[in-house]
Formats: sequence, C-alpha cells, structure tokens
Amino acid sequence: MTDEEVHGPIDFVLIEFQGDRLNGEAGAALLDLVDAGTVRIWDLLVVAKDADGSVRGINIEDLDNEHLGSFTAFSGAQSGLLSTDDVDEAGNALEPGTVAALIVYENTWAIPFIRAARSAGGEVVATARIPADTVIEVLDAADAAS
Repeated sequence: MTDEEVHGPIDFVLIEFQGDRLNGEAGAALLDLVDAGTVRIWDLLVVAKDADGSVRGINIEDLDNEHLGSFTAFSGAQSGLLSTDDVDEAGNALEPGTVAALIVYENTWAIPFIRAARSAGGEVVATARIPADTVIEVLDAADAAS
C-alpha cells in the first residue's frame, strides 16, 4: 500500500480573527506543521464577514504578507473539497467585522499507523473529535475535585 492509497483523517478548522488582523504567527505555525510532516493542507480559504453581515471569500493571491501574514504561503491550496456553500456556512459562524481562515487539512502523522492497521485487517468503525474546550473543562473539574 502506498501513501497515495492511504490517507490520514481529514479535518477542517475555522479560525476567526477580529477585523483584518491576521498576522504571521498563525500562518508560520501552520507552515511548521506542514514542514514537519504533521499535516497536509488540502484547502485554505479566507472568509470575511463585513459589518453589514455580508460574507465573501477573499482570494489569498490578492493579499500580501502585511494583510495575511504567512497564510499567503498557502495560496493555491484548493483541492475542490470546499465550495461556495462552505464559504456561506463559514460566514454563518462568524461575527460581523471578522475575517477567518477556513482550513481543510490531513493528519499525515497518522498514515503509518493507518497503513499498519489496514495491513492487519483493521477498519475504522467510529471516529469523533472532542472539542478542546470540553477537554479543558473536564481537566479543570478533575483538578478542582482533587
């Protein structure tokens, strides 16, 4: 089985920023994850929700590092998994006057494990994501109880 036949879990994340204050920190951290082979970026869209509530996609190629930070390195990351419906849906989650990065990424760190599990006849029968906020709440409650 080749890496082309095996994929890690593919997730999306929508990260909202106030105004147009995307800076280089988040983009640089994402580049580090890509360079380390931890994730592969399938899609990266920038979505803005104007003060009047209108939603629009922003072409990364039309922006520079001053306006988008290191996210400009992902210009052209378009697999076809995201559509205009996804931009609209992302806009529904945003507050007016914000801009967000909508990122579809593959957890490439999992590929060797998935390959080995498949070779042994294993199949994924369930999967779920536990939100970080939930984990923090549970851990905080456990600390408070001890």
